[in-house]
Amino acid sequence: MSVIRLPEAVINRIAAGEVVERPASVVKELMENAVDAGATRIEIATANGGKTLIRVRDDGAGMGRHDLVLAVERHCTSKLPLKDKADLLDIRTLGFRGEALPSIGAVSRLTITSRPRDERTQDDGDDGAWSVTVEGGKTGEAKPAALSRGTQVEVRDLFSSTPARLKFLRSDQAETNAITDVFKRMALAFPSIRFSISGSDRATLDYAPGTREERLADVLGREFAENALAIDAEREGVRLTGLTSLPTYHRGNAQLQYFFVNGRPVRDKQLLGAVRGAYADTLARDRHPVLVLNIELDPHQVDVNVHPAKADVRFRDPGQVRGLVVGAIRQAIAGESLRGSGERARSTLEAFRTARSPAVAMNHDWRNSPYAPPAAVTGGFAETSLAGLDAPSANAAPMPLDRSAATHYPLGAARAQIHENYIVAQTENGLVIVDQHAAHERLVYETLKKDMEKGVASQILLIPEIVELTQEEAGRLMEHAPEFAALGLVFESFGPGAVAVRETPAMLGEVNVQALVRDLADEIGEWEGAGGMKSRLDAVASTMACHGSVRSGRLLKPEEMNALLRQMERTPNAGQCNHGRPTFIELRLKDIERLFGR
Repeated sequence: MSVIRLPEAVINRIAAGEVVERPASVVKELMENAVDAGATRIEIATANGGKTLIRVRDDGAGMGRHDLVLAVERHCTSKLPLKDKADLLDIRTLGFRGEALPSIGAVSRLTITSRPRDERTQDDGDDGAWSVTVEGGKTGEAKPAALSRGTQVEVRDLFSSTPARLKFLRSDQAETNAITDVFKRMALAFPSIRFSISGSDRATLDYAPGTREERLADVLGREFAENALAIDAEREGVRLTGLTSLPTYHRGNAQLQYFFVNGRPVRDKQLLGAVRGAYADTLARDRHPVLVLNIELDPHQVDVNVHPAKADVRFRDPGQVRGLVVGAIRQAIAGESLRGSGERARSTLEAFRTARSPAVAMNHDWRNSPYAPPAAVTGGFAETSLAGLDAPSANAAPMPLDRSAATHYPLGAARAQIHENYIVAQTENGLVIVDQHAAHERLVYETLKKDMEKGVASQILLIPEIVELTQEEAGRLMEHAPEFAALGLVFESFGPGAVAVRETPAMLGEVNVQALVRDLADEIGEWEGAGGMKSRLDAVASTMACHGSVRSGRLLKPEEMNALLRQMERTPNAGQCNHGRPTFIELRLKDIERLFGR
């Protein structure tokens, strides 16, 4: 078969397949052009999810007749001024490839009308507004038009020249939502620009120019701002700023995660993975934080020319960027370890409201509690060791009540234990309900992680525990025996489908070795393709902590309850257990009083 040159129309359609994936792709490219043109106002209108109409108008620099005709030709751009030695490693604009407009014109009816902001710089006969139309890749002649200033781009009947592509588009509502997502990302990236979007297929959104904080509140709502942590970190010339949500404020998908690299909205797998790693200890695997993160670095340190759509980037040192993201988020979470989201308290109060009736109230008879309210928390309670919480405690004798103790500590003073699992503590402005198992699990986990640096102390079993497994599970365990030994769990092979456990971590006390080893075997089965050694060891420590923490149904003495609260106040990430569940819920006195109509 001989080699042939493809027709220009086919070449344009192939290029369009890379740049124009769906209507949202068109909106993204046109908004980027408007921002690069210096616009202070960008207006968008759509119909039928962008399939029949996309109109973008801006008040930017605009173009004269000559530039307008060139703009719809492939590889013509104003973003790279050096024609012979254009530096593709020093990109400081959103667009630069010169492919968007001709690609859009190849698969739609494209009309561009533009008028330069400063007409004195134009050639003779180039004054006023001009319009050019591209249909199916064929460009018409430029004609005089009416426009006050800036540029208006109108895209009708997208994929009209390639009807097969229409079959791959989703419903009008799904495409509308995708356009809205692109719109919000651009609005977050450039808060000083006024953005508005309207149409028969959507509710109108209008974001006035303002500060970044004001734009965040407009796009993500005040609730996010109330439950967010500030991020501001720098490492070797790379700066990370923005907001990320508390681990207790999360969503079922990653749709509300916004990343910007030098002002460019991106959806980068490396950054998504870094966020998952940062929240690995504090968030359940099927939940996702809400965040807006900005990365600023030398343009030579990031390649934005990886994909025609420019949604992906490639960092010269991805490990440095990942380490910065993970470290900054973890530090922010640790600094607010006892701060819970308002969402958690609101859901709790709502549960109380729906259950508030005399019959329900009688089911919560506090007179059945085995303990009188504990005494004031003294310094000695804070020093009480939690290592012995693996065995049941004896009932505590009634102790005098000192109400002033509740004002001395963030988590207050323990007042009762209900259902042999929940500690109720009185604080200065309300009360705290603590899940004793989840809280102690976090404490054990953080201690294990700290001890890993110097070696976890182990205790020798008088009689080795034989754990029966499948041959595959036993083999996987033995492959990682040295890593487990570093955590104080020592075992050896005991035939083709079993292991003999000889030592367990001392701090876990009495532990169900059979259940622990089987859970660890399951954990290893999920390691394939997972992170590095550190994250794997953390996962093992998390599983061990779950087996070594104080169990639900365990009766605690008053001093043990208070010791648990004091240690939570000193422990990073104490607001969530290793699996992302909350360890405590705080209810303000004013909210409790509102329940009773006071």
